[in-house]
Amino acid sequence: MRFSLIVATRGRVRELDELFASLLAQGRTDFEVIVVDQNEDERLAEVITRYVQKFPLFWQRSSVLNANHARNLGLGLARGGIVAFPDDDCILPPGVLDLVDAAFGYDIRLQILTGPAASPEGGLGSGRWRQEGGAITDENVWTSVIEFNLFLRRAAALALGGFDEKLGPGTPLGSAEGNDLVLRGIRAGQKAIYDPELRIIHPDKRLTPEATKRAETYGRGLGFVLRRHGVRMGVWLPYFVRPIGGILLSALKLNLLAARYYAATLRGRLAGFRHKDAPLPFRLSPMRSDHPLTGPL
Repeated sequence: MRFSLIVATRGRVRELDELFASLLAQGRTDFEVIVVDQNEDERLAEVITRYVQKFPLFWQRSSVLNANHARNLGLGLARGGIVAFPDDDCILPPGVLDLVDAAFGYDIRLQILTGPAASPEGGLGSGRWRQEGGAITDENVWTSVIEFNLFLRRAAALALGGFDEKLGPGTPLGSAEGNDLVLRGIRAGQKAIYDPELRIIHPDKRLTPEATKRAETYGRGLGFVLRRHGVRMGVWLPYFVRPIGGILLSALKLNLLAARYYAATLRGRLAGFRHKDAPLPFRLSPMRSDHPLTGPL
């Protein structure tokens, strides 16, 4: 098994159907999908039934409403040499798994591979992205990583202890768990590369009412991770200056929704940066797997 795709899901059905269809369109048979279902009802039963005969598909229930808990649960069940964590509203364009397979096959030292988010309307979305590819560092990780476009050798992910379950959706520190994971990998000596051509489609939710509601929580996660990893001031300072500019510019344009978004983002980043646990040294214990690491990884 080459790939294990771990999907933490809650509240979505149609989008999950579209994700599964995009996986079939990869034209490969060497992947499995592990769905970690955080719903309280049986809404996924129909879509699971339709696809379970088309590729290896495992339906794992979880009552814990925490995206990283779900991802780690799936990681422990995974059999593939390469693991990924697509969101339940992603679409993988044709050829994505081929590109990833070639990259890991070409460089046996590569442990982590990332790429940007593509907007359904075309171009890039869901954040700021650097244009040049190459090695990920503590200075450029912030424009190189998003959780749904993050591929790791399973051995590397397990050695890092998976995702920090105190971060991410379902927690007060609602974002930047992917940046945290990659930074822990870099500091453990793992080779991490960003490829701007490795794109996964995801709805661009910036400056929407939905994004505004969660902006403070997401900002808190980023501020926390910026402080946790001790990056220099020249790296973290722009993440506090830009929202101030966003507030002022939005107010001048009388765009109150955008002004509220940037204000909530700034409040969150400041709170996360000042969090009592942010400056503490941190690492996770390695995870155990239900399946041995055998064969070419």
